[in-house]
Amino acid sequence: MRLSDAEQAMLDGQEGQAKARAMDLLLRYGEALGAERMVEVAHVAGTWSATTPFVQAGLKRPDDFDSIFSRFNLDSDAVVEVPRAVVPTCQLIHGIDTRNYAAQGFSDDQADLQRASERFFGSRGVQWNSTCTPYQVGQTPLRGDHLAWMESSAVVYANAVLGARTNVEGRESTGAASITGRIPYFGLHIPANRFATHLVRVEVPVESMMDWGLLGYALGEMVAEDIPVLEGITCKPEPEWLKHFGAAAASSGGVEMYHIPGLTPEADSVEEALGGQAPRVVHRYGAAERRRAWEALNGANTRDDVNFVMLGCPHNSAKQMWRIAELLEGKRLHDGVALWVHTPRQIRHLCDESGITEIIEAAGALVMSDSCPAINRMLPEGTEVIATDSCKQAHYLPAISGKPTWFGGLEHCIEAALTGRFRGRPE
Repeated sequence: MRLSDAEQAMLDGQEGQAKARAMDLLLRYGEALGAERMVEVAHVAGTWSATTPFVQAGLKRPDDFDSIFSRFNLDSDAVVEVPRAVVPTCQLIHGIDTRNYAAQGFSDDQADLQRASERFFGSRGVQWNSTCTPYQVGQTPLRGDHLAWMESSAVVYANAVLGARTNVEGRESTGAASITGRIPYFGLHIPANRFATHLVRVEVPVESMMDWGLLGYALGEMVAEDIPVLEGITCKPEPEWLKHFGAAAASSGGVEMYHIPGLTPEADSVEEALGGQAPRVVHRYGAAERRRAWEALNGANTRDDVNFVMLGCPHNSAKQMWRIAELLEGKRLHDGVALWVHTPRQIRHLCDESGITEIIEAAGALVMSDSCPAINRMLPEGTEVIATDSCKQAHYLPAISGKPTWFGGLEHCIEAALTGRFRGRPE
């Protein structure tokens, strides 16, 4: 790889051993990928949290955050002192909600360790957003910005909806990028790699979050890791619908980028999205494909007696939180049913101040932040059957928990929380 003078100086240790090890990691990473150079990043989103995984890793002092950063963010056995981040850097979703940790099955000591981790890394410039949707809480890049982001649903949103440029990065590469401001120039950082290769003709209306989730789930199975362009969308989607659409496509497949002419920013036509080339494959999404997506998520379920409902994957927006409060106001959950509602901690604070949290929790639910069951693998005690409005959760939770999981619309899930029965079906 060709390094700039500034990059070579970091590699040579002129800015300290931490940056030298970070640049060495990025250099080896880039060479393995065939990258020819680095690119400067405008923003980093990764993970620096220090809860259960680090205790399980056998560290003698789980509060030795320099060791944690060296081992888990820089892949370094030698311990280096953590420097400040040089670009805006935020923590993504992690394992524990320090307000509702007991309900998640964590101890006081684990919650204290998490708080100490937040104080330490916060003092090094890591903004503790603690969400899979940093773009909802102020970490919103501009079109054309190069990023180093983890989290598949955030990456596809950044690329497709915002027009920023990032691949799905890992803990090590984002840790190194945060203190160097660099990432290898490969994949979706390169304009020529952002054109569509598959055309998907949408032949049924897609007019709700549930519709967009099913479309995304079908899309991921159609194109795997390739880039689709969608033709036939007649309804302008809400941002929350695209959030769930991308998360679903990144779960059933590995979609990191898509185009919807007239909606997403990098193509005004199918031809422009394809870069003037013919599509390699043409797919259709009609009533049969929609039904197959629903069956793929729900077809193995035999029990409709739900006792755990999970909302907020990706994390709920303020608008979604208000809608949930409207549906729950003045009502109570069915006996024996738990409802967890997940949102970024910044939006939870807004909900606390606005009375939304009070309405939701008066019904018997919990408003949670910072994590979700697919990340921390924690469910309410006695969970037997789950319902969720998230294709992503419905895709992962059966394998993670061994519990049947229903996917449906928000209203279906709230009804299940209030009645103990899931009755959601696509029309």
